[in-house]
Amino acid sequence: MVQQLSLAKKCALLALFCLAQFLDVFNGSALYATIPTLRKDLGYSETGATWLISAYQLTFASFLLSAGKISDVYDPKIVFVGGVAIQGLLGLGAGFVNTRIPLIVLRALNGVAAAQTIPSALSLIINVFPEQDEQAFALGAFGGTGAIANSRYPLYSSYRFNANIVLGLVIGAIFVQFASWHWAFWFSALVSLPVAAMSTWLVPPQVLTADRNQPPREKIRRLDILGVSVLTTALILLIFAITSGSSAGWKSAGVVAPLVISVLMVGGFFLYETRIPEQYAAIPPRTWFLPNFAVLFAAALMPYFYWTTVSTLYTILWQNIYGISAIKTAVYMVPLGVVSFATSFSGRLTQWIHPKWLILGGQFLALGSTVMFVFADTWSKYWPLVFPAFCIGSTGAMLAFVHTNLAIFRTTPQSMSGTVGALFNGALQLGSALGLAVATSIETSVEAHSPSGAEGFRGRRAAWLFLAAVIATEAICVAIFFRTLTPKLTDTETSASSEKSSNAAVGEVQ
Repeated sequence: MVQQLSLAKKCALLALFCLAQFLDVFNGSALYATIPTLRKDLGYSETGATWLISAYQLTFASFLLSAGKISDVYDPKIVFVGGVAIQGLLGLGAGFVNTRIPLIVLRALNGVAAAQTIPSALSLIINVFPEQDEQAFALGAFGGTGAIANSRYPLYSSYRFNANIVLGLVIGAIFVQFASWHWAFWFSALVSLPVAAMSTWLVPPQVLTADRNQPPREKIRRLDILGVSVLTTALILLIFAITSGSSAGWKSAGVVAPLVISVLMVGGFFLYETRIPEQYAAIPPRTWFLPNFAVLFAAALMPYFYWTTVSTLYTILWQNIYGISAIKTAVYMVPLGVVSFATSFSGRLTQWIHPKWLILGGQFLALGSTVMFVFADTWSKYWPLVFPAFCIGSTGAMLAFVHTNLAIFRTTPQSMSGTVGALFNGALQLGSALGLAVATSIETSVEAHSPSGAEGFRGRRAAWLFLAAVIATEAICVAIFFRTLTPKLTDTETSASSEKSSNAAVGEVQ
């Protein structure tokens, strides 16, 4: 049915999916500009204001896997429409809240709702655009929308709130200056609710696959509620520890305890997944042995890590050290978003160039730009070094993003598209959070032993070298372990393999 959709309807659907992607990032970025006003109006402390931002990011990243599993077992259209609609209702309610704790709770719930829209949107894109060239274009546009709206994870320093501002923060700043902070939430509702209504009408009914045409009890078993709950809890603790580590100190009990518990829970989750029938596992163990899946998952750790580290370190350097205003900082950061968006339409390159070389090329471009950052130790070097590095690095990061995304979907069965989309986006978020935390810790440690302290460049140079080392390691892994793409497994082959694995497991027990 979806193959017979007109081009106009496909374009309309892609626009709706991209709007949902924009809203997810907007909800995480627009609030940056409202923080000073919110602190004044509601009496937030510095830590409280941090959690107003982090609550959304924490739940969004942690609930991606459960959302992907639900999209695979049930109708992704329902998951997508429901997630967008709930986002709108929560935004509408948040605009009327004038107390601190309820607003943070609503932000956390909004992150849960937003997490439902990404894997389901990716699953719908795979279904609506089955032809490879169209699918490449659609996935690229979907990812590129996030680049334009994007505002990566902030650092909340002892001096002021710092964030990379592109479109989301600019819109938020307009609301604060000409209306009130309430409109940062109401704007989300004004966009989300019409998108949900139009999606209900435009998104075609999904084909009832064998995986979705099962008794209710069987569907509940396939959700792997226990496994998903354990992993979600572990991710919440892990991201909380990583987020808190650079500010509270990596040796503090509030960081070490959740970090250790999360690692143990992740280990327990993967052990549990090997003990249950494969068709009921949230992440079937064989997923990691699909052609190139493991190396593509590792490659997905890089793009957000690159953008997050670059935007955060330069925002702090320019505003805190060089005294550049927030608006000028936003302007100087524009190349990151613009170049990323332009490169997001590179999916058709796979007609002429193997995905392995596109991903590798992107990683080498990102590596080259990082090396340029090492030598950009003064503001006067923005145009000769930083600006071209922004353009080169964003081109490389987006090439790696787009073609890792395409390759990982082309090597996995369509029935797993929701779960695979969740794993891919989870890798993006994990790379961003973990990489930024380590990079900033390295920077802080070096600055503490440097005579010039934060005023100097030694700490930032060490952070850039760390980023370069990570990118180089990933490039080596892709060069060695990325094999020529094999034909994509069909759902029938996947089911047969799962049944065979389950029977073998039962035989071993007996």
